[in-house]
Amino acid sequence: MGTWKPLRMIERGRLTQARLAAHYAAQWLARAARAYIPPKADDSHTNLGWDHGLGGFVTHPMLDGSRLALRIADMTLLLSSARDGEQALSLRNRSDADIRAWLAPQLSAKGFDPHALDKMSPYEIPASPIATGGRYLLDGFEAALGDLAGWYDNASRALDDVRAGLVARSLRAPPVRCWPHHFDLDTLVYFDEQNTRSMGVGLSPGDHYYDEPYFYVSVYPAPDVASLPALSVGHWHSHQFTAAIATASRILEVSDQGAAVGSFLRSATDIIVDAQSKQPAE
Repeated sequence: MGTWKPLRMIERGRLTQARLAAHYAAQWLARAARAYIPPKADDSHTNLGWDHGLGGFVTHPMLDGSRLALRIADMTLLLSSARDGEQALSLRNRSDADIRAWLAPQLSAKGFDPHALDKMSPYEIPASPIATGGRYLLDGFEAALGDLAGWYDNASRALDDVRAGLVARSLRAPPVRCWPHHFDLDTLVYFDEQNTRSMGVGLSPGDHYYDEPYFYVSVYPAPDVASLPALSVGHWHSHQFTAAIATASRILEVSDQGAAVGSFLRSATDIIVDAQSKQPAE
């Protein structure tokens, strides 16, 4: 698999707060995408790509070719285009109102209506003081943000490798992208033309199920978990969704983290793909 940069465990509370701040900041990319990128029925115009050089997420090109990006490690927004170059805004100690005030004139100069940024989001994300005018208070969270960026960077490489293997097996596995609703990196594989049987392969930065980053290989419809083989660095989760799970804390216990993640993803996807191949054709 691609180069894995070894990671360390940090105090979980700081990682959670760093994740929440980054999740809120990423919504500015989603707002811009909903406002200035032609819509697609599956909402994929709002998903984000991971840029290894930047260490952050980037939108699809907007109508004028510009992109909005978020560098995770230092929480900086970047608006760039071939015509206008790049403008950057550190989010440290700023509020969402400050961010809008920075974006609005630049978008107006491009011919965009900045009021389009104000449309209500079609989903909810976890609660944070940022939602009610609080500032991005980042002092003391530098290490946590760096680790969060590291998980995403490693995951992008690992998931790209697994996706390539799935495509080689003639499976419909779209490019790995971040979905701003859950803030996860993911490729979603459908096994039938009706899109009723699927497998998601991705990384969550943490949520109310697991308060830490975790890799997952989910499957729908849910099989009987008791019938599935054991996993080397993971386990089968069956509460509200069914998936193979490998948590950060478990991954960090092994000496070769990258090899362990690669083995987990390959074995879990093989189990699910083989099971699906035995399903009767519809």
